[in-house]
Amino acid sequence: MRLIYLVRHGQASFGKRDYDALSDLGHEQSRLLGRALAVREIVPDVVIRGELRRHRETADGILAGMSDVGNIRPVPVEVDPGWDEFDFEHVVQVHKPMYRSRAVMLADLVRSRAPREKFQAIFEDATARWTGGESDHSYRESFPAFTDRVQAALHAAAAQTPEKGTAVVVTSGGPIGLAVSHLLAGDASLWVPLNKAAVNSAVTKVIHGRSGLTLSSYNDHSHVEHDRRLLSYR
Repeated sequence: MRLIYLVRHGQASFGKRDYDALSDLGHEQSRLLGRALAVREIVPDVVIRGELRRHRETADGILAGMSDVGNIRPVPVEVDPGWDEFDFEHVVQVHKPMYRSRAVMLADLVRSRAPREKFQAIFEDATARWTGGESDHSYRESFPAFTDRVQAALHAAAAQTPEKGTAVVVTSGGPIGLAVSHLLAGDASLWVPLNKAAVNSAVTKVIHGRSGLTLSSYNDHSHVEHDRRLLSYR
């Protein structure tokens, strides 16, 4: 039996010029998760991460947090772009072309009394169009292509994990939600509601046994539940 822990990255820098960098809170969440895993004696045989900056910084924080608790053996870190998030900025821009200009987008959001809520509503409409399948030709990566990529990455992670071993996969909410939807329903029908509930630095546990891949738990964020300041969703 192999254990695969899918970790959503820590909080990124929403609204900043480089969204992909972790915020101060994101760094704190990542390190806290590493400490929590080490206390539970969950030491991975391999860490697999996407190639985005927020994935790298989260993986580094997890390993640093583990070291805070005690000496751990060196853990190899593998990079698999199959775990990268879909290009949500492109998906939003296809839906709302005026947002191709960052200045125009920020000005439009600022005019709203609730810019985060407005962006979330636009994001949901944009992803609904992307997943609908009627405009696949409009996107650099269609939703079916994204699905195939994530499924391949999950099976590759299982193959990279030693027998009776453990892997920690650092990725984003989109790939995790899609992987879980397929494990539970056999399709992407649960992807949207799963995405809405995803917490930064939360952990999803997948077991790879004789019967294949099975979901054990989703979106565990007990390492940040003790302080609402640590809880974030974007």
